Amino acid sequence: MDDPENKPPTFWQMLHSVVAAAFGVQSAKNRTRDFTHGKPGHFLILGLVFTTIFALTLFAIVKLILHLAGV
Repeated sequence: MDDPENKPPTFWQMLHSVVAAAFGVQSAKNRTRDFTHGKPGHFLILGLVFTTIFALTLFAIVKLILHLAGV
């Protein structure tokens, strides 16, 4: 039978892991799953994409606030 413990993490599990790791709240269970069954390249790419989107979102929010403040 397929043991869910031996399957690689899904996209959503990897995304959850990347976001949790970014904020420093990754659980030991998920970290163990990621290191034993995940592929480092997938996490690296997802981490870079997440970081880029996060930085661009912060930049857009600051620009919006400055625009609304009339600066």
